[in-house]
Amino acid sequence: MKCSTNPGIEYLLNHPGTLKVIQDTNKETKARRAFVPCRCRVFSSPVISLEEQKKYYFHINRESASILPHIIHNNVQKLVPARDDDPCIKDIFNRKRAIGIVFSGGPAPGGHNVIAGIFDAAMKANPESKIYGFILGPNGILENHHVEITQELVDQYRNLGGFTMIKTGRTKIDSQQKVELSRQACISLNLDSLVIVGGDDSNTNAAFLAQKLKDDGIQVIGVPKTIDGDIQVKDDNGHSLCATSFGFHSAARAFAQNISNLCTDASSDLKYWHVCKVMGRVASHLALETALQTHVNLTLIGEDLADYVDHARLTKAEERGEVDYTAFGITLRRLSRLICDAIVKRAGAGKNYGVMIIPEGVLEFINEIQIFIIKLNTIIADYNQIHDLDFHASFPSLDAKLEYLRRLSRGITEKKASPIWNARDDELFNDLPAFFQEGLLVERDTHGNFQFSQVETEKIIMDMVKDYLHILKEKGEYKVGIHKELFFNAMNRACLDADAYGKILFRNYGDSLYLLVKKNIISQKTLKKALMDSGMINEDEKIPDAVIDIYKKSVPNFKTQTHFYGYDGRGSNPTKFDCNYTYNLGLTAFGLIASGATGQMAAIRNLEHDFEQWEPIGIPLAKLMHLEERKGRLTLVMEKSIVDLQSNAFIILKSMREKWLAAEHGEDHYRKPGPVRFRGDSEEDKPISLVLNSIQVPEGQ
Repeated sequence: MKCSTNPGIEYLLNHPGTLKVIQDTNKETKARRAFVPCRCRVFSSPVISLEEQKKYYFHINRESASILPHIIHNNVQKLVPARDDDPCIKDIFNRKRAIGIVFSGGPAPGGHNVIAGIFDAAMKANPESKIYGFILGPNGILENHHVEITQELVDQYRNLGGFTMIKTGRTKIDSQQKVELSRQACISLNLDSLVIVGGDDSNTNAAFLAQKLKDDGIQVIGVPKTIDGDIQVKDDNGHSLCATSFGFHSAARAFAQNISNLCTDASSDLKYWHVCKVMGRVASHLALETALQTHVNLTLIGEDLADYVDHARLTKAEERGEVDYTAFGITLRRLSRLICDAIVKRAGAGKNYGVMIIPEGVLEFINEIQIFIIKLNTIIADYNQIHDLDFHASFPSLDAKLEYLRRLSRGITEKKASPIWNARDDELFNDLPAFFQEGLLVERDTHGNFQFSQVETEKIIMDMVKDYLHILKEKGEYKVGIHKELFFNAMNRACLDADAYGKILFRNYGDSLYLLVKKNIISQKTLKKALMDSGMINEDEKIPDAVIDIYKKSVPNFKTQTHFYGYDGRGSNPTKFDCNYTYNLGLTAFGLIASGATGQMAAIRNLEHDFEQWEPIGIPLAKLMHLEERKGRLTLVMEKSIVDLQSNAFIILKSMREKWLAAEHGEDHYRKPGPVRFRGDSEEDKPISLVLNSIQVPEGQ
């Protein structure tokens, strides 16, 4: 059969109206590309120099001093205008350079502006300079796969999200062979410097490469990138040098908009608890920021859970003259109880719905899970080292892995194998659901870390919550509150005595706006018995339909919807804050390079304050290193920053918990942060957590 061609299709495809709305770029994208970020004051100077800031003190780790001797004595350096009367400084600053740039790890909004800042500064200093981007992250360095970055390429991606310009990857430069391949790639391009844009592991790579390439005259500068917000630097005296990494604000705002939409949905049909897991494997900064942005009903902060103390258990132990060490830290069971308490309280106020936020890595803060992870990491690392094989390839199925663990618990293994898995571990592990066992035994990432994103954290927690809610329901403690007006209207329509029935049905009749059915009434059978015992009906009579309807409304039907926010946020367009921040990070990176620095991390001090106070600096990478267990071994890495429970931001969240739970009559306190916009003047200046943490509380207050 011959297909006929629609004669109007060409007209439709070429119509100006069609062409306008189906083109690849829209007004927002065009506005982004045209936006010119603000520059810190120092960058208006034609030449920049570095001023040592010895007032910032860091304790030097002995291992770091041993491994990184060339850069261990670096100090914090402030970028300042150079003297006009020194032509030598000007000549050095403006000489022709070749600079390599690599993205490492997951994308974060604003990365393209780091490149734009470096490119613009380099071309301003000397238009003959060359900028190269290594393709697909560190792998691009190892394979010397690169592209020359041009004006046209930079302009295409200004102020846009993602790492699309040169892509990214997670390869770790963690061996002498890889370090040497990196060195050869830099030498082959005659690079003067290499800029590594990444998180804590990537900046660790930057430190090691700075040490290795120092003798070759190749400078290495790191740039702090991670949406988790876990790169925050303070010196040993508490001076804040880097308040957050770039991409954090943009990702938090993207998550917050979606979570806010769920708040609107939850309060519209009153059917669901929305459980929102947000990225953050080690630290809960994103959970904290999105909670401050949205005012959801319940937010778990991992660091807070780790700090949990069961005071009731401690008191009982003290009465016995004992110390109950299990009262310190939180268990999965206790966590599920805390969540249930919040759900039951809201239900009692007629709100059997809500929104909660949990951080991706919350399980790492749970006592028994933390122990399992540490032990399993060690077992897997030991197996790989002893056999020179991959544990997951050797035991591909869950049953095979479990059998190996059983053999460990019985001591039926190689003599060199870890004796840390005992019969008690095996018993507790076997009590876990199969999907959770499989999650705990999932293949570790390239750094030997447990991959929380591959475990259905929310399912594990909420399954326990559902089980306990069922128990509370059977005990008559989990009830949906009935609005007093709804009850009276129903009784009046049925011509029933509201007072008579109210005293029989409700435990708080006359005392509350929301009435709670008595605990002993947990079924229509027990309802009838209560009415018979009070003489309202006899055994042969039916329960009035209006009373049955009121009872049914009090019976909670707990439903959940789970959501994971991660990749959508890291791929969002940057906020104006991140556009300005990352562009100035790029300018800072070039300023450090042109002034001769190496082994430094580009940073902006005073991010929490107005833009006029932003201060571009270089932070010594070697002094940020500490020993951490990776793949069963102690390794020198850059330390992650977790949520400070003494910070203003957390204190505010903690203080607002009861209000935002809103377990009372009235509207919820949901906040609508809105989308990440670029046109108009409604965009936020900076993360809410930074604003709160910048507030100085007077002593004695």
